Amino acid sequence: MTEHRPLLMRANRLLGSALVEHNLVKFEDLEAANDRVLELAGQGDFRQASVLGILALEKKVLREEDVLHAVMEEHQLGVVDLHHYDVPEDIRKSLDLGMCWASWTVPYDKEEDFWLVATAYYLSPAVRTAWEKKLGGTIIWHVTTMDVIADFLDRQQAERDEHAKTKPVS
Repeated sequence: MTEHRPLLMRANRLLGSALVEHNLVKFEDLEAANDRVLELAGQGDFRQASVLGILALEKKVLREEDVLHAVMEEHQLGVVDLHHYDVPEDIRKSLDLGMCWASWTVPYDKEEDFWLVATAYYLSPAVRTAWEKKLGGTIIWHVTTMDVIADFLDRQQAERDEHAKTKPVS
């Protein structure tokens, strides 16, 4: 995961700036959240090092649904719930879980040259740029909550762990 630390830091910094620009949080609250992100990232807790999570869940100065509504209105994006989506096995197996956690983003399907990607961090240009570079082709973005992303990634990790247990040692 340490290779994704620069993405994590840039994604959070740019998301925080966008939240202030959209008048969703005060600058003072963002500064406190940024300090907390640095603290958590320094401890290696990349999953919790999320400015959105800290502002919404820890500081309680932001509602994640307000962010979703702002993105949906301004960017005309749809919402996806990965709990009800059967992600193809080849995509699940090739996911870089570290990059997904660092950016709170998951590619969940591919149709010809189009990728379907769910994110809780759409307002961060760093996230969009990183995934556009990684995936190539056109991305159709959808927004979702951090809980949906976390549940999906936890399931993928559990699936990989289970596979590793059952795989014979050579």
